[in-house]
Amino acid sequence: MAGYKILQAEKQGIYVLKFIGEIRLNLCSTLDNLVESITQDPDFKTVVIDLTETEIIDSTTLGLLAKIAMAAQKRSNFLPTMISTNPDITRIITSMGFDKIFIIVREPASRIEELEEIPVLRASEQDVRDKVLDAHRVLMGLNSRNREEFKNLVRALECEESG
Repeated sequence: MAGYKILQAEKQGIYVLKFIGEIRLNLCSTLDNLVESITQDPDFKTVVIDLTETEIIDSTTLGLLAKIAMAAQKRSNFLPTMISTNPDITRIITSMGFDKIFIIVREPASRIEELEEIPVLRASEQDVRDKVLDAHRVLMGLNSRNREEFKNLVRALECEESG
């Protein structure tokens, strides 16, 4: 069995994304593609992100989730929901300022049906670098702590890009 999975369901413009296992950089193209397709959906209203079975989540993934949260908020004026029952994951998302862009629920959803697994996309090194850069720019925009935390990484990636 793979160490990660992204499951998805949609009903009447409300998307549910469930992340299982270690959600890291290797999924950034898959997740970026998913974010794009969801936000392009004319019926898209909001999103529920279920992290109850997430063991590890990296900052690139968090940047992409912030991107979808901001799109949802623009579209419907409602904060999207994030479900996190793991105290370590909850600490990470709140330290990143996600409590400002998501309603964070600390109890599991009672029942989520009809989730389909999202196939993982292959990506070039350049695609991954671009997505990492974009995701961290989004995180930096959330608060000054993130700006300070990721400024050197973003600067290094920008230098790599132009050099």
